[in-house]
Amino acid sequence: MKVIIVSDKNHMGRVAADLIEADMRTKTPYVLGLATGSTPVPLYQELIRRNRETGLDFSTAISFNLDEYIGLEVTHDQSYRYFMNHELFNHININKDSTFVPDGLAENIEEVGKDYEKAIRAIGGIDYQVMGIGTNGHIGFNEPGSSLASRTRKVRLTENTILDNSRFFERKEDVPTDVITMGIGTILDTRKAMLLASGSNKAEAIAKSIEGPITATVPASSLQMHPNVTWIVTEDAAVNLQLEWN
Repeated sequence: MKVIIVSDKNHMGRVAADLIEADMRTKTPYVLGLATGSTPVPLYQELIRRNRETGLDFSTAISFNLDEYIGLEVTHDQSYRYFMNHELFNHININKDSTFVPDGLAENIEEVGKDYEKAIRAIGGIDYQVMGIGTNGHIGFNEPGSSLASRTRKVRLTENTILDNSRFFERKEDVPTDVITMGIGTILDTRKAMLLASGSNKAEAIAKSIEGPITATVPASSLQMHPNVTWIVTEDAAVNLQLEWN
């Protein structure tokens, strides 16, 4: 486990892009695991810049997103398919047929989860998984109490997460209460993983996840068991860490 403390969000994006670019150049096709929310946006902006200016090639890349709201049309500006198209896919040379986001509109979400797991296995697994972290320590939408062996499935959001995400909607009541998310077990199966965190509101969750015990009450603490995980954390999100990491 490696922890890199950076000065700000843009620095975080550059460091994360360095790791991904170096790894992408080692194999083809390359399978990315991607996340949504404001945290990975600086990374995506840097990947777009490198695609346009330095030739970082996504033409054979494949991607799987961590999660999606249940019940939002893909054209809804808060759906995660919309987010990924707007923030990354529309701006790089990736084949959108090779980009996968869980189907939150399907009648049988359980089957969607099983099919998503099969698709990841069929392609040979995810090479590099990108994640953010919730203020309650969730990764993907694996809320506190999620099994550390969990797989892609339907999850009911906690009040804490609904409140956190309400800033993206007109009203708190507009936030979907249910999602489909990769499980913690799915995330732990990835070849490499990185967790990005910025902001003082993430400091408590970061400290518990990196230096606390591995526990289902802090889902991100499960990453301590990942064989190749890098935490890229801004200084304000790292203030509660006690050990010397950099």
